[in-house]
Amino acid sequence: MLWPMARSKKPPRKKPPRKKPPRTSGSEDAPFRRVHEIVRAIPRGRVTTYGQISRKLDGRISALAVGWALNQCPDDVPWHRVVNAKGGCSTDRRPDVPPGAQKFRLEDEGVRFRSDGTVDLDCYGVDDD
Repeated sequence: MLWPMARSKKPPRKKPPRKKPPRTSGSEDAPFRRVHEIVRAIPRGRVTTYGQISRKLDGRISALAVGWALNQCPDDVPWHRVVNAKGGCSTDRRPDVPPGAQKFRLEDEGVRFRSDGTVDLDCYGVDDD
């Protein structure tokens, strides 16, 4: 009968910690910079949707990617002026944004919300040129 050979146990190789890219004043990605420019141009008290921004970029990035661009936007970008297609705040699900922060900022600019928590896009939306 053959006995199995004793194996020396090597400690598992440690992977180097994954480094996050440094957060800069803007993404180095041109479409993300363009999203930031479009959002900066939204007037106070007005809103647009993720999809409208995507269409302004000729669909080069999706509405979801517009959200990613706003997730890492510089401080001077009024991210709160972008709402979902129904006029609702999509940031309440995010753990890094206090619940109601987007709504509070918009109300501070004079935007009124309906009883269902959405913005009337016909009234407060910017034209989709």
